[in-house]
Amino acid sequence: MSRTVKLAELSWPEFAARVAENPVVFLPIGATEQHGPHLPLNVDQILPTAVAERVAEKVGGLVAPTLPYGYKSQPRSGGGEHFPGTIGLDAHTLTLVIRDIVCRLAHHGVRRIVLVNGHFENAWPAVEGLDLAMRDIRRDGIEGLTAMRLEYWDFVERATLDRLFPEGFPGTELEHASLLETSLMLLVRADLVDMSKTPDDGPATFPPYDRWPLRADFVPPSGVLAKAQGSTAEKGQWLMDDHTRLLADAIRKEFGL
Repeated sequence: MSRTVKLAELSWPEFAARVAENPVVFLPIGATEQHGPHLPLNVDQILPTAVAERVAEKVGGLVAPTLPYGYKSQPRSGGGEHFPGTIGLDAHTLTLVIRDIVCRLAHHGVRRIVLVNGHFENAWPAVEGLDLAMRDIRRDGIEGLTAMRLEYWDFVERATLDRLFPEGFPGTELEHASLLETSLMLLVRADLVDMSKTPDDGPATFPPYDRWPLRADFVPPSGVLAKAQGSTAEKGQWLMDDHTRLLADAIRKEFGL
């Protein structure tokens, strides 16, 4: 039987056999969204998938196919929907997709599920999707399902952030396409990064409110909200080590592994 962590690479009998072992099944939730001129549109797909696969290897889990579309990009955390190539879903649509996937996994016998968010704006649709799924699963008489929902970037040591940002961490939402994501991409998919195109028109200075219609001058023209200069694969490894270790520890604790 294949021991891959990638659920979609299993045959259906292999899937059934693996589920009988009661593994943790990870669902990365990504996006197709601009990440400046130096990074590809699928950053928010690649990074949660990379983290989930590394953690799955540590805890004997499986990783379901990553959702490639997320909730609509917002100016203060992703630059906004006006950037070409950014393709967002309505919150209701994303909520129902997550609900349906969790329900189908549960009906196939999965009892441990972890939603790994890779796109800042997905947080509340993911909460709602999981909440609706748990309601429907109980209605259908399925018992024993335990689920977690998390953002991979929360699993990092304070000392690592201080090492990366000696002048102060600007905050996760402003790190869009900046040092953290660029360094992680240099670690896991350097072939998709062009550091020669790294812009220098940030950091963004947003007012403490949202506005409709969007004012384009709220966002740096490049779409990069902080600074990507100084990104390296080594820094990406510091982050990945924290993400993998801390997330695996949390999963072992919650599922009693």
